[in-house]
Amino acid sequence: MNTDVKPGYKQTEVGIIPEDWECGELSQFWNVTDCKHVTAEFISNGYPVASIREVQSRFVDLSAANQTTQRFFALLCDGGRKPRPGDILLSRNATVGEVAQVAEWHPPFAMGQDVCLMRKKVEDLSTDYLQSVFRSRIIVTQLADFMVGSTFKRVNVEQVKNLIVPMPPKAEQEAIAGALGDADALIESLEQLVAKKRQIKHGAMQELLTGQRRLPGFSGEWESTTLGELTTFLSGGTPSRSNEDYWTGDIPWISATSLRCFEICRSDSNVTRDAVVAGSKMAPVGSSLMLVRGSALHNEILCGLVTHPVCFNQDVKALVPGPQLVPRFLTLFIKGSAEAFLKLVSSAGNTAGVLDTKLLKAFAIKLPNHEEQSAIAAVLTDMDAEITALESKLAKARQVKQGMMQVLLTGRIRLVESLLEEQQ
Repeated sequence: MNTDVKPGYKQTEVGIIPEDWECGELSQFWNVTDCKHVTAEFISNGYPVASIREVQSRFVDLSAANQTTQRFFALLCDGGRKPRPGDILLSRNATVGEVAQVAEWHPPFAMGQDVCLMRKKVEDLSTDYLQSVFRSRIIVTQLADFMVGSTFKRVNVEQVKNLIVPMPPKAEQEAIAGALGDADALIESLEQLVAKKRQIKHGAMQELLTGQRRLPGFSGEWESTTLGELTTFLSGGTPSRSNEDYWTGDIPWISATSLRCFEICRSDSNVTRDAVVAGSKMAPVGSSLMLVRGSALHNEILCGLVTHPVCFNQDVKALVPGPQLVPRFLTLFIKGSAEAFLKLVSSAGNTAGVLDTKLLKAFAIKLPNHEEQSAIAAVLTDMDAEITALESKLAKARQVKQGMMQVLLTGRIRLVESLLEEQQ
């Protein structure tokens, strides 16, 4: 007997839950119906078909769904498979466990391949609540257990039916779903705000770093030049891995993964002064480290500003700014010119991903005076700081929601009891 179970609670397959909660297989509460295994004909204007791609958000997203004919729509909906408000579609292949609701405002649509439909057996069940359960560890852990040792990520309908779910009374289901829905709304609003701020910053970089828009108080022509005329290029190197003494120092050693931070001052690996003498290279403070070789260059430009002396490997170049350049402006310029640098990679026709040094040195740049460079850098840095603060707030909101799920979906905190106490 588990002596840790306090009065009013019981031990179940999903852990300790309140005594007045039910706990059992999903099929005890919800019907689970597999998709119709029919290869539909797709047309340009017909009935939407929801498959894996359409169930990645809270509600089924039909905006880019394939469409089929009336005949195939009827075939796919045969046997009670036509989705209706209050149902949930579950992805059971590839992105296993993604769930999306069917709402009143959805047009008639059919269920496609690799998803199944869940429909409540009685109206006293909350769709929002079950969706929350499927996004919690309660279900995620069970699904992971089903797929252990499997090459392909998929579950079958019988496994879905056998998932164990806690089921509180209707009022508590609704209260839990409401609380988690409020948390989701906060997270969604923060995600939208972060996306908007990033978009604004991207536009500001494109305009400010090229002189298309000038900050108040600045005028005059910018100088047309090249990176090669303004910077010194330093190549990197890697100390011998066979000499453990080289890797016990306090000098950060920078590779591609460390370049995802704007300001570079530390790394997961450190080298000694002897390693520098033996062949590694040191980047001075104020230089910009830039990835010039690696598969990442097919998708993004990795660059960072050196704020403390660091060493770097052979896949990285250090661009040391001359007296005409404000260091932070240089790093921002490289990041703001990412699309142009990516074109240089693709134009070279290589599959490994290489930014040729000659092309980098010839890369054109328009340069304002020091004062305007510093002002532009300050504005863009402030934008970055605002985005970072919002991202931190978003991460905290996600963390809080996870904590809420742990205590609400196991009944450790009873929202219905709290509401009754407040009313009294």
